[in-house]
Amino acid sequence: MSPLRGSPFLTRSIENYFYASSACVYPTFKQTHKDSAALKESDAYPANPENGYGWEKLFSERMCKHFYDDFGLQTRIVRYHNVYGTYGTFDGGREKAPAAICRKVAEAKIKKLNTIEIWGDGKQTRSFLYIDDCIEGTLKLFYSNYTEPLNIGSDEQVSINQLVDIAEDISSLKLERKYLLDKPKGVRGRSSNNERLKKVLNWNYSVKLKDGIKKTYDWIYKELKSNSSNTKKYTRNADLLI
Repeated sequence: MSPLRGSPFLTRSIENYFYASSACVYPTFKQTHKDSAALKESDAYPANPENGYGWEKLFSERMCKHFYDDFGLQTRIVRYHNVYGTYGTFDGGREKAPAAICRKVAEAKIKKLNTIEIWGDGKQTRSFLYIDDCIEGTLKLFYSNYTEPLNIGSDEQVSINQLVDIAEDISSLKLERKYLLDKPKGVRGRSSNNERLKKVLNWNYSVKLKDGIKKTYDWIYKELKSNSSNTKKYTRNADLLI
């Protein structure tokens, strides 16, 4: 990779730069239906991302492009789609949907509860990528020669209700669902189009959702049973799931 050339902002040579972007850069008007089409990298423009966070990520992608064009900085830009898995945050309010659902179902089993609270009506859809696939895809992109933004995600789109179904099956429970319609729900439907990912990296994710949720549920259940969740905080993939 070529070193950074001629930048007045840096005092030493930096050869490559990796930027963790997000599916939140995609226009909200393409995510208004639970069956919205999977998002392609080209869908980011014309721009209308989520306010605040989405604009921050999209602007930073543009800065990567300008530093590549103007100074020769080799940049790699990944748009992560809802990463989850073991050793991630699963309580405290910052956890994402798969971890939250697994924790709630595990708590119901441990405490012998018969209800579960779900944010929204449960019909909103997402695709979820297991952390091991995320790491493998990230490394493949970093060591490639591809400089444009690239989705790293799953195209296995499911509703939150279906996600609860999976966790219930794993735990051998059937819970009454209480829908909290006043809670944040995000966009109505989002998933990753992996056509460019497969073409550019000759790679695709391998962990199916049911298998990844099983691993995540089992780990969270064990943590709750051992009461260690009050003293341990895991942040391996806390900020990757959007």
